[in-house]
Amino acid sequence: MGLHRVVEPAGVLPQAAWRLDADPRIAPNEVRIRVQRLNLDAASFRQLSEKHGGDGEKVRAEVLDIVSTRGKMQNPVTGSGGMLIGTVEEVGRRSPLQLTVGDRVATLVSLTLTPLTILDGLARWDGRSEQVPCDGYAILFARSIAAVLPSDLHPELSLAVLDVCGAPALTARVVAEHVARRQRAGDPTPVTVAVIGGAGKSGSLSLAAARRAGAGRSVGVVPVEAEREALLGAGLADVVALADARDPVALSTAVTSALGVPADVTVVCVDVPGCEHGAVLATADGGTVIFFSMATSFAAAALGAEGLAADVTMLVGNGYVPGHAEVALGLLRSEPGVRALFEARLAAD
Repeated sequence: MGLHRVVEPAGVLPQAAWRLDADPRIAPNEVRIRVQRLNLDAASFRQLSEKHGGDGEKVRAEVLDIVSTRGKMQNPVTGSGGMLIGTVEEVGRRSPLQLTVGDRVATLVSLTLTPLTILDGLARWDGRSEQVPCDGYAILFARSIAAVLPSDLHPELSLAVLDVCGAPALTARVVAEHVARRQRAGDPTPVTVAVIGGAGKSGSLSLAAARRAGAGRSVGVVPVEAEREALLGAGLADVVALADARDPVALSTAVTSALGVPADVTVVCVDVPGCEHGAVLATADGGTVIFFSMATSFAAAALGAEGLAADVTMLVGNGYVPGHAEVALGLLRSEPGVRALFEARLAAD
């Protein structure tokens, strides 16, 4: 679990630690990765960019400072990190990860618990995109997860997909459970799904996964017209609605108007804080809200649901579901709309 890498405070797991030991010498159950690219999670990158007014040099300097100070990439404001791709450089003799020296891999665990050292000062990164080309090394533990990069996809595209692969897998599971429940009860009413932030990475994959899992009607909610046009072109949602997810009444109205009823399943994929109450208000009693955004305040979600007397189940998208990488990559390969959104995002970056 990496306890031996925790420098301070003693006794906590690596994700909760303030500082990790990123010594390149590995224990028998560890793996060292030569890092080629980081993918900062959306909430973290947005916070850093807004803090520095879009000044890429200042963003780059802060990321370097965080990694050098903490031995890992964990934004001290959002608490989140991201993931990386690289090449396996050394494998401990007792590592259970089934990796081989030379494998090109993406880590499927957060940078917030991954010992990391940057060697090139991020000289090839302008600080203006979530994907960060770099040279360095990272350490994986026995309980870490990594996927060998597929040969048929560009590494940057694979990285973008694998960064959010927990979202579609959990969405599919929850939607399928709602569908099965209706079928057992003999209720022909279709299951409705709302994805807040539907044009983004996790949002587009979640819309595709919901449809595959049997959702009868879906709405993708986006904040601006350009994203509305992009999502309409992708054809992933039955309806695309414009709303500010931070306005609870506007969000709830947009979802209910689009679906005709509140959503049975609401998936929150936005990277800004303050969207909890709107998601709860947009969800039917007996429904489920899945929070995938690292900008979520779970205290606000719980207390907001209580204050609204909302009988909803709220799930934390923890980023791991068995088989999640295969699910996400499969959707990318088989859904042209998903692939088009991802490729457009990478081109813009």
